[in-house]
Amino acid sequence: MTPMTEKNPAATSDLEPDTWVDQYGDSLYRFALARIKDQAVAEDLVQETFLAALHGRKNFKGQSAIRTWLTAILKHKIVDYLRKKNREQAIDDIDRVSETVDGFYHNDGSWKVRPDKWDRNPAKIYEQKKFLDAFYKCLAELPDRLSKVFMLREMEGFSTEEICNAFQVSATNSWVMLYRARTYLRRCLEISWFNKD
Repeated sequence: MTPMTEKNPAATSDLEPDTWVDQYGDSLYRFALARIKDQAVAEDLVQETFLAALHGRKNFKGQSAIRTWLTAILKHKIVDYLRKKNREQAIDDIDRVSETVDGFYHNDGSWKVRPDKWDRNPAKIYEQKKFLDAFYKCLAELPDRLSKVFMLREMEGFSTEEICNAFQVSATNSWVMLYRARTYLRRCLEISWFNKD
């Protein structure tokens, strides 16, 4: 083991792999979980990081802190995982599309059923998406109960009775909540969408 020098900021005790899990395990796990959003995968990637570091510790030159070195290894593991996952997803998607597309053609390559002309206006589709973005932004600004009542009634098609049972409110209260939600959404959309420059 090399002695501590000005160019070697890693403490001697940090170079001992026995301490890595206790010192860095939690922070590495949080780092992975924030990027992967899957606890089991995050745990696996941290374990793979420690294994890779254990095998490669002789190559560690001490030009950075151990935590930085381990985090860099973990970043590579995350990137590899995401690449593999995206590649597998792409293959699955291609297989799924191929199975569907094969049903559109005869063996000679001609259409079984010719598709209709696509007469949709891409600009209108884009405008609809932008409107929905504005709508959901307004909806997110509502108090939680009003937002949920509105979603259940207007988007999920719940009856007044079902909403009353879900929120333990009277029919009158549910109507008042819906009125307030609609009024706020109308005002918000007038400002953020209909009166936009």
